[in-house]
Amino acid sequence: MKKSALINSEISYVISKMGHTDSITICDSGLPIPSEVQRIDLALKKGLPTFLDTLDSVLQELQVEEVILASEIIQVSNDLYKEIIKRFENVKITTVSHEEFKNLTKSSKAIVRTGEYTPYANVILKSGVVF
Repeated sequence: MKKSALINSEISYVISKMGHTDSITICDSGLPIPSEVQRIDLALKKGLPTFLDTLDSVLQELQVEEVILASEIIQVSNDLYKEIIKRFENVKITTVSHEEFKNLTKSSKAIVRTGEYTPYANVILKSGVVF
C-alpha cells in the first residue's frame, strides 16, 4: 500500500506522469471541465471535500513552479485567496481573467473537482522540478 499522504490513485498517477511546466487544475464544484481533459471528480456533496484540503494533499506530492488564479478571486473570495497564496511563498503567482483561466484548463493533464462552493476556488498548478 502507498505510504505517502496522497492515496488517491488517479491523482497520484497524473502527478507521477507530469514533467516540467505540465499543469493540473484543482477546482470548485462549478467550474466547467473540458471534455478533452481527464476529470477526477472527488465531489461528494456541498463542501466535501474542501478546495483547501484537496490542494494541501496535492501539494504533498507535487513540486509547483507557478500558480495561476482567476483575478476575480481577489475581490470576490479574498479570504480564500489569502489562504492560497500563503502556501506559495517562493512560487510565481499569475492572475488572469476567469474566462482566460477556463481556457487555460484545456491544457491541464487533469482537473480535480472538489465539493467547494466558494466562488473562484480554482487553481492551475504548473509543475516544477526537484533538482
